[in-house]
Amino acid sequence: MDCIALASGSSGNCLYIESGDSALLVDAGLSKREILARLNSAGGRADRIQAILVTHEHIDHMRGVFALARSLKVPVLATGGTLHEFIRCRGSTIMPVELVRCRFDERLDLGNFSIEAHPTSHDAKEPCAFRVSENGISIGCCTDTGFISPGLEEWLARCDALVLESNHCPEMLRTGPYPEMLKRRIRSKRGHLSNPDAAACIRTLSLHLHHVMLSHLSEVNNTPEKALATAREGVGLFMDEVEITLASNPGKDAEWPGRIRI
Repeated sequence: MDCIALASGSSGNCLYIESGDSALLVDAGLSKREILARLNSAGGRADRIQAILVTHEHIDHMRGVFALARSLKVPVLATGGTLHEFIRCRGSTIMPVELVRCRFDERLDLGNFSIEAHPTSHDAKEPCAFRVSENGISIGCCTDTGFISPGLEEWLARCDALVLESNHCPEMLRTGPYPEMLKRRIRSKRGHLSNPDAAACIRTLSLHLHHVMLSHLSEVNNTPEKALATAREGVGLFMDEVEITLASNPGKDAEWPGRIRI
């Protein structure tokens, strides 16, 4: 499987996962036009996309979902709570695309892929992480959560690779420009995962994981260097066994370091 971060961060999030002639998107937090342009630059294939998986209803994860799903003629997969928010925000039960409900820890088979969802802790209606499997190989996508519960940690331990939030450096958040109310939200158990918490999760899972992509880095309260250093320090003795990279936001002439191949 090939996993490419087309966007990551508060301005938008989108992962492209491909295996053989089938592909999925996890979230679509940019415009349809921007996602398709980045997909083309990264060497992905829009005509292989079978569905769009949505982790939760926040705009940086669903901005382009409906336009893209209509254009590609593919379903949107999300939890019941997330789908309810889609319908509520539109003010109509008539939807322009097919909606498919994901129930926690129940497998959905689609194309070459098996898809499972598991609850996360975030200030959304029914947020989730996804595990995408194909031919015995699994990639986990856990991009917005205030903490890693024991149940979520055990669930992620079944993954060969993981896209994991490493949102903020606690000290940069503490001394940064955000208002105190927003700081409390970010560091709460329904907020975003800090660098040390992400590192602790990776350390626990290091016997199972081979690849980790750090995602959803704050542009104000984090740096790529801090996130990588904290994660690598957390892995410790297993650093040579776990490849750690970043889900960057590529610019016009950027390379694509945010990529996992397994």
